[in-house]
Amino acid sequence: MSVTELLNNTRETAFSFEVLPPMRGKTIDSVFRTIDRLMPFRPLFIEVTTHRSDYVYRDRGDGSFERVEQRLRPGTVAIASAIKQRYHVPVVPHLICSGYSRQDTENELIDYSFLDIKDLLVLRGDKAKQDSRFMPKSGGLAHATELIGQVEQFNRGILEYGDRHDYCIDRPFSYGVAAYPEKHEEAMNLQQDIERLKEKQDLGAGYAVTQMFFDTDVYLRFVDRCRDAGITMPIVPGLKPLSTLNHCTLLPRVFHIDFPEALAAQLSRCQSDDDVKMVGMDWCINQCERLKAAGVPCIHFYTMNAAGIIEQIAREVWK
Repeated sequence: MSVTELLNNTRETAFSFEVLPPMRGKTIDSVFRTIDRLMPFRPLFIEVTTHRSDYVYRDRGDGSFERVEQRLRPGTVAIASAIKQRYHVPVVPHLICSGYSRQDTENELIDYSFLDIKDLLVLRGDKAKQDSRFMPKSGGLAHATELIGQVEQFNRGILEYGDRHDYCIDRPFSYGVAAYPEKHEEAMNLQQDIERLKEKQDLGAGYAVTQMFFDTDVYLRFVDRCRDAGITMPIVPGLKPLSTLNHCTLLPRVFHIDFPEALAAQLSRCQSDDDVKMVGMDWCINQCERLKAAGVPCIHFYTMNAAGIIEQIAREVWK
């Protein structure tokens, strides 16, 4: 079954998580170690992130520097395949606009077809670090809705230049999209963001996974508003347990999210990473229990390849 079908047919709240490809020059072992620790909780699916290329500066050896384009976390296709073969769990690689041309995307879709990986998470992706706003690559796409259009075109057996293909005869791609309970940073308001999510559903998305959030009430109200807007697909809550003092300022800044007052008050008293970890773990367990009680089909964790605290939380929640 596709991940969409699994989410629509699960009877109890399931567990899933996301892993990052290792940094360039590192091995896949860190990814396997993360997955090995979390496999006892029977993940419904495992996501693999995709990262755009960015510019880095290399020393020429003569006192000058050369600017080159480089992907610091390559290997999403290969890692997705390795996870599928090693763990026999549905794997969901991210497919992004950012840093990709339409031809680049088509090549990845062909690769995934050869590997019989037919679940995707379709995203616009982040802007380049050097840009003040999102700029698509030459020949690329600017919005997730456009990327959905390319996937749907591929599902119909049509390549970029109009040629026909047979990659999806047996099983087309099924895919999810992102949702933002506190709205996407570039949306003018939450209602506009919900309308974009409805558009993605209407174009073919089967489910959504949310940006991390720390206020469960915000998520529940968001789902209610989505249902009122005609969004019927599963909306999977995404959680990231706090574990370091750095998270207290980094996560709100980078991901444009708020901490509820009760959590902020607890964090303000923390003096060490261990203090934050204890607060973060208790808070996340409480979130999980409330989400399970609300009947969500799955709880998704952003591991950032640091599985220890998620393993401890999962032991409490999926006893």
